[in-house]
Amino acid sequence: MKELKRCFWAEGKDADYVKYHDEEWGRPVHDDKTHFEFLILEGAQAGLSWATILSRREGYRKAYSNFDVVKVAKYTPKKIESLILDPGIIRNKLKINSSVTNAKLFIEIQKEFGSFDKYIWGFVGNKPIITKRKTHKEAVATTKESDALSADLKKRGFKFVGSTIMYAHMQACGLFMDHEVGCFCYKQLT
Repeated sequence: MKELKRCFWAEGKDADYVKYHDEEWGRPVHDDKTHFEFLILEGAQAGLSWATILSRREGYRKAYSNFDVVKVAKYTPKKIESLILDPGIIRNKLKINSSVTNAKLFIEIQKEFGSFDKYIWGFVGNKPIITKRKTHKEAVATTKESDALSADLKKRGFKFVGSTIMYAHMQACGLFMDHEVGCFCYKQLT
């Protein structure tokens, strides 16, 4: 049986990493719960590897009420202290505090736009941007769209939403289809 060709960053990785690449990354997301999950996970990744976060994903699901934004927005100082002690997640006080603040602001965006999905997809003209990268060497860390999204979120008071983090979110949620052209996922998604 012939091995599937994948993006460079997924080659030779563990099964969970490969599954994430094959089944999630770059596939268009239109579900606010998933957007909220990636907002928390991408913010937690700041300064760390995605493998570190992916290995703790179940811990995050448990700690963050299965990414129920309404519940997270209501987390009390006592709950935040319990998260800081939770070995199943990254125990960074700034990141944890920001995730609760971001949950409250996420709800404000939902009220203003009808959904976070409608808001975020507006930054790419409501359709995926297909980059047609041939190799990982052509990859970029930010785009004008991630710059604009980051700036708008920061203006609204969000934390851990720099342009690089938001570009990672946009890639993960399929706003940018950044699978390399030789990857089997590219062929599926274009």
